[in-house]
Amino acid sequence: MSEYTKQLEANLQRVQDGVREACENANRRPEEIKLVAVTKYATLDVLKAIVDLGWSELGESKAQELAARGEAIHEFLSTRARDMDAGAMPRPKWHMIGHLQRNKVRQVLPWVEMIHSVDSLRLGEEISSEAASRGCEVNVLMQVNTSNESSKFGVAVGAATHLAEMLATLPNMNLCGLMTMAPLTEDRNIIYDCFMRCRELYDEIAHEVEVGEHFRHLSMGMSHDYPIAIGCGATILRIGSGLIEGLPTIAAATT
Repeated sequence: MSEYTKQLEANLQRVQDGVREACENANRRPEEIKLVAVTKYATLDVLKAIVDLGWSELGESKAQELAARGEAIHEFLSTRARDMDAGAMPRPKWHMIGHLQRNKVRQVLPWVEMIHSVDSLRLGEEISSEAASRGCEVNVLMQVNTSNESSKFGVAVGAATHLAEMLATLPNMNLCGLMTMAPLTEDRNIIYDCFMRCRELYDEIAHEVEVGEHFRHLSMGMSHDYPIAIGCGATILRIGSGLIEGLPTIAAATT
């Protein structure tokens, strides 16, 4: 057992308790919520301990790091599988949660379960083309800039429905919902407004656009604001600092 396991278990329990409480307040079931462990600040040893605990949904914000960590964990699990006492473990499902450049699509596609940050038709077309060449389908979310911050990526709210219409027609790519980020603020009203704007946009697109059966996710909410996100209908939470608190980090975590 890793030296970090006890702290990780305590952190995970705290997050799960918070999710249950938020779901009770919102009259929702915890089973409706998927937790993605954002590992960009975790050291490799901590990441291995996260995987050892059976956490299968992992998120990275940079393409190069996702590919490198995907390879490292693949080798780690392959070595474990050769150990008769350890047994085989399922391969993690990686989520690309940060801005993705078109020239990095090929780098992440072999590893990624879902791309959360599609915010242009050109990026969608690149993903579609690369997926076709690999003979696979890729799950994506459309990132929307509901806070209207110039420092954040994402399609503008006013252009989101039109972009969703175009993304939904691309082959080898499943438009699975929307993603947004609220400002880093203590003002709950500002956070709530951003998340509700995304929820309302999701409902509008689901009603007006032929998006298909895969369109069912709202990725919004991080360690500091996930209870608000749950109340606004989030189905995917991106949890970073809340998971690795008290553990060695690469840099100061803010996710």
